[in-house]
This record gives sequence, structure tokens and C-alpha cells, in this order.
Amino acid sequence: MSKRKPHNMRARFDRTCRALVSANHAAVVNIDPSGQQVLINWKNLKQIRVRQIVDAVCDIPHRWTIYLSVLCRTEFGERYHKSIEVAPQGNYRAEHLTDVIQATYTDLRATANPNHLVAAGWIAIPTDTTLDEAEAAKIFAAVGAWSQQKAA
Repeated sequence: MSKRKPHNMRARFDRTCRALVSANHAAVVNIDPSGQQVLINWKNLKQIRVRQIVDAVCDIPHRWTIYLSVLCRTEFGERYHKSIEVAPQGNYRAEHLTDVIQATYTDLRATANPNHLVAAGWIAIPTDTTLDEAEAAKIFAAVGAWSQQKAA
């Protein structure tokens, strides 16, 4: 008869937190120049304010998918955006994503026309999923990215 694995409370806690985050479709959305950062359900576009979900996103490592975008408006009022999706290999805590985000973010922002730039932002989803442009546009519109003043 084989011996069972010993009880591992940390692994159990991590699985529970990942299930909680996945079931609530949590995503972290950051918008510049206002610096607004929101935890949102990316399926129904409602803000998440439950403390357990916030802790689950921030305190344990996840496999992240990061969608970076620069939101622009032409002089005729037409909206457009340039975007890129990044999926770092491995599990990372939210605080360790800043290097990946900053490097890609500055490169993407440099490619945008500074006269058309309205805002720039990113959506970080703590699961292995991909966003298409329409879903990302809905998320950015839900947090008010298009209603900001033009970036300096």
C-alpha cells in the first residue's frame, strides 16, 4: 500500500485562492496619466471590492497575461489603439510584474503619436487567457479610460 502525501496547508491555500480569482474573472486595470488602478471582473465589467479576492490576486503567485494598450484619438475624433499582449513564463506575484510591464509599456508608448495620445494602460489577468481587441476596449471604456484629459 502506498503512503499518502502529507497535508500541505500552503498548497491548499494557493489552490483555493486561484479558484476564487478564476471564478470571479478578476483582472487588474491600470490607466495613465490619472494613475487609476482598479480590480475588475473582466466578464461583466463590474468592480471587485471583496477583500479576499484582492488578497488572492496580490498575495500568491499566478500565471499572468498582460494586455498593454495606448489609447489615441485623431484630430477628427476617431478612436484607435495600439496594443500588445505579453505572457511572462512562470508564476509571479503581482509586485514582481513591474519590470515586465515597464519595459514593454515604454516601448509601446514611444510608438504612439504624441498628438493623438489620450491615455495608456494595461490589463493584467492572473490566469492563462487571451483578450481580443473588442474585449479590451470594453474593459478600458468601463473604467473610463477614454474620458480622460489628453496626456502631457
